[in-house]
Amino acid sequence: MKLTDVEHIYFDLDHTLWDFDKNSELAFKQIFESRNITLSLENFLQAYTPINYRYWEMYRENMVSKEDLRYGRLRDSFDALKFETSDDTINLIADDYIKHLPENNHLLDGSKELLEYLKPKYKLHIITNGFEEVQHTKMNNAGILDYFETITTSEEAGVKKPNALIFEKALGKSNALPENSVMVGDNYIADILGAENYGLRSIFFDYYKKGEVKPSLQVEHLSEINRYL
Repeated sequence: MKLTDVEHIYFDLDHTLWDFDKNSELAFKQIFESRNITLSLENFLQAYTPINYRYWEMYRENMVSKEDLRYGRLRDSFDALKFETSDDTINLIADDYIKHLPENNHLLDGSKELLEYLKPKYKLHIITNGFEEVQHTKMNNAGILDYFETITTSEEAGVKKPNALIFEKALGKSNALPENSVMVGDNYIADILGAENYGLRSIFFDYYKKGEVKPSLQVEHLSEINRYL
């Protein structure tokens, strides 16, 4: 079933096009080596991944600040593993992470092919809750920046997805109407419900293949989006 009357497609970035998990692991590997952190990276990531996810949920709901997120996800991860480290070291690691994360440029399987397919047909855009200072660098280093006409971050908009104001900001920048726009993202609450509540259609990318929600349009691989667009 092809979606009709579509002119603009809005993508989330992390976990949708940009391989956050792999790039994050590489950033931590570099940090652990440079700072001589004698902790198993595998064990750290097992603790860190769910903690980071929880902090991003709290950040989205304005329960923690950006600074709280950057510090707290690391402190909680080290504490969970009973690995002693100072607050000064954690703050240095947090700074290192923001520096090194966008230096890695792995995309999810099928990202480039999908963008090549869509670019001649639609105007493409990004709406992201990710930090302003790294999102453009991520996209440039990964070679996908030129596919997109606009990039709207939560820090620029002053609100985070699923708040309607970030979608209003993004569509306003691109002179788009909700009824002619589609949102593609991996977070059902932030990307899908947020977009639909503002009047966009949506395609849910079930990145972790959990199958927990069943929106009208859902894919488990980016190549499957071609059937709808």
